Amino acid sequence: MPDVVPAPVVEFVKRRNEPVVVQTIRSATAATLSYAAALWVLDSQAPPLLAPLTALLVVQVTLYATLTSGMRRVNAVVAGVIFAVGFSSVIGLSWWSLGVLIICALVLGHVVRAGEFVPEVAISAMLVMGVTHSTDLGLSRILETLVGAAVGLLFNMVFVPPVWVESAGDAIEGLAGRMRQLLLDIGDELGGHTPVERAAALLHEARRLDHDIVEVDASLTRAEESLRFNPRVKEGLLSRIVLRTGLDTLEICAVVLRVTTRSLTDLAKERTEESLFPPDVSTALRELFTHMAGAVESFAVLITDQVSANADDAETFLLAELSASRASREHVAQLLLANVQEHPRQWQLHGALLAEVDRVLDELDVEKRSMRLAEELDRYSREQRDRHPLLTKLRRRLRWRVPRRRAKT
Repeated sequence: MPDVVPAPVVEFVKRRNEPVVVQTIRSATAATLSYAAALWVLDSQAPPLLAPLTALLVVQVTLYATLTSGMRRVNAVVAGVIFAVGFSSVIGLSWWSLGVLIICALVLGHVVRAGEFVPEVAISAMLVMGVTHSTDLGLSRILETLVGAAVGLLFNMVFVPPVWVESAGDAIEGLAGRMRQLLLDIGDELGGHTPVERAAALLHEARRLDHDIVEVDASLTRAEESLRFNPRVKEGLLSRIVLRTGLDTLEICAVVLRVTTRSLTDLAKERTEESLFPPDVSTALRELFTHMAGAVESFAVLITDQVSANADDAETFLLAELSASRASREHVAQLLLANVQEHPRQWQLHGALLAEVDRVLDELDVEKRSMRLAEELDRYSREQRDRHPLLTKLRRRLRWRVPRRRAKT
């Protein structure tokens, strides 16, 4: 009888490239190595469990997060141990002194900027405070923490975490796909009588995009961190800015879509016994929303595709869809104007619909996107110059001296 692989194992293998799976394997490996290293380096009677615990907290899904969390973790433990040793030499352990110790340790954690490891300052202080030989235990905690942090940092430097740009790109394309489908659904609903319930369902679907944007933002933040301090990445800054500005554009479009569906819902409440628009207007609107859906999809491919040829094709498709959308928009505007002049009911909702279409097309504009990228690059350069003025001056001097030396030779 053939062996049957358990379903959870099969699912785990299928998801081996996801951040959760990668983080699980890396954390377990680093914790085991740190425990072995602590047994080898430290001569401790008790099992050095603080070392693997530190490694678990230090080894993050990105190298940038590993470096920052490692420094904060060591900072928190050292601060807590030093404070507890000094505190115990002045005041003994009692119920009121323990409360004072915890309060002071938590305040100290904020002073030394331990971040999410502020409770670790109080934990280290309490463990050291409750032992007779507080100095020995404090030194042991510091050494175990240093071993765990060192192993965790070394592990992530030798086995560099993957770059999560592809998963962030997939998340952005998934968001754009849901927005595309919503635009197509809106166009389909304009062809006949639209009940208020159906219009409200579209509004609810548009509001759900906010939740999707939060998830995509988390994925993009992880991708941005994976590009920092990563030796395998050559143009990390450009990739970060392209993805971030692209998500900002889609977020604005999602807000406009929510307003659009709200306008259609209000129109459906006023026209419960008839179609929202005449047949010729609804056909033109369906064509407009179809082109807008294609533009959103092409925009997502443009900002996420890493192959230049495919990016050029995506830009060509985007320009074509934007051009077709603008032409359809002008046709719809003429039809709505004639319709409003004949039947001026809820004319303000017709104008709002056109204004919302204009906002989406303006956000997806290729020239505006290029200007936004240039502005973000300039802003980043200014921030770097202001943050590191000495380093900026040194770079300028090196750039100035190198051409002069070449000219002399």
